[in-house]
Amino acid sequence: MTRAMGAAMRRIHVGNALSAFGLGFTVPYLYVYVAQVRGLGAMTAGFVLAVFAVAALIVLPFAGRAIVRRGPLPVLLAALVTAALGALSLGLAGSATAVLLSAAALGAGQAVMQPALATMIVDCSSADTRSRAFATQFFLQNLGLGIGGLIGGHLVDTTHVSSFTLLFSIEAAMFLLLVGVMATVRMPRSPRMEDAPARSPKGSWKQLLGNRAMVQLCVLGFVLFFACYGQFESGLSAYGVEAAGISTSALGTALAANTLMIVVAQFAVLKFVERSRRSRVIAGVGLIWAVAWVAAGYAGLGHGSREMATAAFVSTYALFGLGEAMLSPTVAPLVADLAPEGMAGQYNSAFALVKQLALAVGPAVGGPLGASLPTPYVVTFLAFSLGITVLALRLGRRLSPVQDRPWLARTRVVARGGAPAESLAA
Repeated sequence: MTRAMGAAMRRIHVGNALSAFGLGFTVPYLYVYVAQVRGLGAMTAGFVLAVFAVAALIVLPFAGRAIVRRGPLPVLLAALVTAALGALSLGLAGSATAVLLSAAALGAGQAVMQPALATMIVDCSSADTRSRAFATQFFLQNLGLGIGGLIGGHLVDTTHVSSFTLLFSIEAAMFLLLVGVMATVRMPRSPRMEDAPARSPKGSWKQLLGNRAMVQLCVLGFVLFFACYGQFESGLSAYGVEAAGISTSALGTALAANTLMIVVAQFAVLKFVERSRRSRVIAGVGLIWAVAWVAAGYAGLGHGSREMATAAFVSTYALFGLGEAMLSPTVAPLVADLAPEGMAGQYNSAFALVKQLALAVGPAVGGPLGASLPTPYVVTFLAFSLGITVLALRLGRRLSPVQDRPWLARTRVVARGGAPAESLAA
């Protein structure tokens, strides 16, 4: 990595931390703000949360094309300005229409930030440094979310609308501050679509769908996000409260245990992950999460004491955190390595789209199931976790040696995004 790339990477990491801080600052309190503080009711609050997902699903297919054609930095700056306007207007909105339009702008801006920042990390890293770069990104994101949520919780007052207006104004200021930070980034030269023969959007998606390894990774990614992230604040929390009798304070402890595990374990597991096959690391995460669901089953379906049930439930979230720490330096670099030269933005956006789909479907399925049918809920997601292991091992057969074992890139050169090289197979 050159000195210029290192300087750019440091600013990108600052950007990740600031954007996560802004999200953690307001997202946990959005439902309460719309339903109670603004007095718009639970239905409008539910629509607002749905608008976030819908806005992301609409803009992400276009975001990938824009990143490839224009580069990630201009797209990121546009997304930050859009998110800042959405946050500021959300803090001032008093009607349902204004709240929904503001949420759409905020959700669209937040969604586009993810693939833009990920593509910037790809452009500013090498095969040797990419896993560590994405691990650092994930670490800072969780740290920013945690600190933002903690500070935001001490600022809000449900009896005063002005406290929420201040909250959203600070979030908007964070995004605008990030515009200033990222505008100073000097990105290294990387291929763009204008450098190559013109290709239609339909042709770009057709090329991506023709990459069988990427399609399999997207399927695997959907299951990963559906079975874990899509359950955190919906199905698993509903299951804990209804079936396991977990108190709200214990639920907060479980969420804190998840964040603490990520912060503590992220760099501890990095050396192991960097020297292991990516497909086997993901397969191992499936087994760890299967154990997590067994612990959840004991918490809600066992006959132990309340203390034992709480300990088991907290350990479920902690085990999920361990799996997340293993995935962060594995999955995102793999998406980048599967992308042909100059197409990282398209591939990052496609994977972000899969993530948003899973996060939209996960709560809708898991919430009612976890609250009303605890045994089928645990069994279903235990099966999904084991399915992650199976899908990961199948994906490993389609990856080239360097895509599955990136340390080989130090001594061997292969085409990015290419088919497996039979002569290198081990």
